[in-house]
Amino acid sequence: MSRTGWTTVADVLAAGCILLGALLALVAAIGVLRMPDLLSRMHAATKPQVLGTVLVMTGVALRLRDPSVVGLLILVVLLQMATSVVSSHMVGRASFRAGQVRHDLLVVDELSDEPVRDEPRGAP
Repeated sequence: MSRTGWTTVADVLAAGCILLGALLALVAAIGVLRMPDLLSRMHAATKPQVLGTVLVMTGVALRLRDPSVVGLLILVVLLQMATSVVSSHMVGRASFRAGQVRHDLLVVDELSDEPVRDEPRGAP
């Protein structure tokens, strides 16, 4: 395959990655609006958003194909993956301590001071 053929394939893959990443960001935004409580909203915001960011950065790297830009995009992805986990954990803990979590929607509650009931955990 010629050089022009490889760049065309890379451009098509880049467009697909960027489109799929943008779609995942849209799914995350819809999930934030539609979920009933804070913990569900956090889950909807972090999971598809991080994967969407990874796909968009992959698409940009495939499109630009410059080693310095690719290195910077890898740094962006690594920092996004590290900070989204830590920030969602901290927001979840703070909201639990502030009493903003709906306890009726929790399956397992490991943070409350109430005694543990003898309920089965997980699937039967």
